[in-house]
Amino acid sequence: MSRNISYNTADQNDIIGFLGAGELTADQQRILGNVRKYAEAHQADLERQGVDWGLTVPEALEHLVAGRADSDAECAGNAYYTALQKIIDRNGSDPSQVGTFSRPSTFFGLMDDELRRLGVPADLLPGDFLFAGPPDGIPFHIPCPVDGTPDIGRLPLARAKPAADAYRAVLDRVDSAFSHELGQLAGQLEFEHDEWRSAQSIDWYSQDTIFFSITG
Repeated sequence: MSRNISYNTADQNDIIGFLGAGELTADQQRILGNVRKYAEAHQADLERQGVDWGLTVPEALEHLVAGRADSDAECAGNAYYTALQKIIDRNGSDPSQVGTFSRPSTFFGLMDDELRRLGVPADLLPGDFLFAGPPDGIPFHIPCPVDGTPDIGRLPLARAKPAADAYRAVLDRVDSAFSHELGQLAGQLEFEHDEWRSAQSIDWYSQDTIFFSITG
């Protein structure tokens, strides 16, 4: 099955602030109300498809808000990651598309090997951030999804330009199997860096992370 990779930008602390942080502010409560609606809609879609994870997405969301992810359902990780993605989406910018891949972990793993061969630092390899998992700082463990999807990735916006520069530096030498996707990713990271830099003078702006969503 093909996997779709999209991304948006958000403040990582805003996301963590919904996860077991205690009493929520009025603004957080408003956002959470919207998150609940999207969680319910996603669950309804799963039920139309006959998908049963043993834990519903709305239930998983309430667990996360309460500060736990301890369901023993076999596919609980799928529900928790989906619920977490709803929190990210409702706190972040509008999504953009990276692309659709039949086996993204394999494709980007091979791309990482090629970039590593060309001298790109390990901490800038796409596979390192596309599949990085939930944000650091969540005060409890969230189990991974069965079959690796949905998945979550993240890259600090401060690292977007160094990554794009590293890709541009090797683009004329990279294997042609990866050149199109690498050039596109470099362009997207450059754009997000420029947007981030231009927003630094806005007093309410606090987005600091590119979040990637892998679904399918």
